[in-house]
Amino acid sequence: MKFINTLLSKKKKVTVEFCEKNLDRFLQEDDMSHYQQFFEQKNVTYKEYECQSRCKECKKSPYALVNGDFTDAEDSRALLEKMKKLADGK
Repeated sequence: MKFINTLLSKKKKVTVEFCEKNLDRFLQEDDMSHYQQFFEQKNVTYKEYECQSRCKECKKSPYALVNGDFTDAEDSRALLEKMKKLADGK
């Protein structure tokens, strides 16, 4: 039954990688609890790196690598919404 539930689940596994410097620069304190809720989902794993050597992108806007793909947004809330859509398979 567990296997069938996994097949029918709309949420796919998502791995999110962050640059610590980018988070420090763009993550708003008001959004921290929303990010925490997202990371507590069973299908989401995340890792924070000191630096990802993407300095040009890092200075411009908040970003994350989602399943290895670069994803950015105009602010930390918009980035979270993009990541949620990817996790929900949309």
